[in-house]
Amino acid sequence: MELDYPFHGRCLVQNSPANRVPSHGTDRFGTSFAMDFVPVDGQNRSARFTGTSLLRTEAPEKFVGFGQPVISPVTGTVVLADDHAEDHDAFRGLSSVGYALTQACRVAAGWGALAGNYVVVQDSFSGQYVALCHLRQGSIRVRVGQSIRAGTAVAQFGNSGNSTEPHVHVQAVDSLDFAQAVGLPLSFPDGLPRNGQIVGDGPERPVPSG
Repeated sequence: MELDYPFHGRCLVQNSPANRVPSHGTDRFGTSFAMDFVPVDGQNRSARFTGTSLLRTEAPEKFVGFGQPVISPVTGTVVLADDHAEDHDAFRGLSSVGYALTQACRVAAGWGALAGNYVVVQDSFSGQYVALCHLRQGSIRVRVGQSIRAGTAVAQFGNSGNSTEPHVHVQAVDSLDFAQAVGLPLSFPDGLPRNGQIVGDGPERPVPSG
């Protein structure tokens, strides 16, 4: 599917299908070609890494991306939206080990538990579906049945669901039954970026203090 970037500004690419397929290590829930975008500052940091980062969890507000707009990468109709999940602390250091051990529980709970808060848009051109996941609780600005254009702000970057720091997870699928859905390859205006690449443009944002 041909997509616009789902953000303004600059993001670090993670879990890119340009590096491997399935990009997230599994074909389950239509994630074969899914990609993650992490907002960064002018020094390509999502947040300062300190001793606290190594030893403890961190509030999502510490990160550049938290609360920044997530925009629709396609023109289409909102077909699903969920805002039930709280934003949790981020895990970057030793705490990420313990978080990884709880992964199986989230997988067993299904795609919704992994996605956290999400918006799914049916592309008006292809008829396929694009999901934007890990959104900030309370930030969803669109409703099911609403027609939107590419570039419409739909929510904000959050840290809900299966997320170790604020970012947006993007995937395209052929069905709204995520237990059976097939993931679809993605393409962006400048092709398919690889892991570690910085994409997008816009003003550099400072890393929040603290």
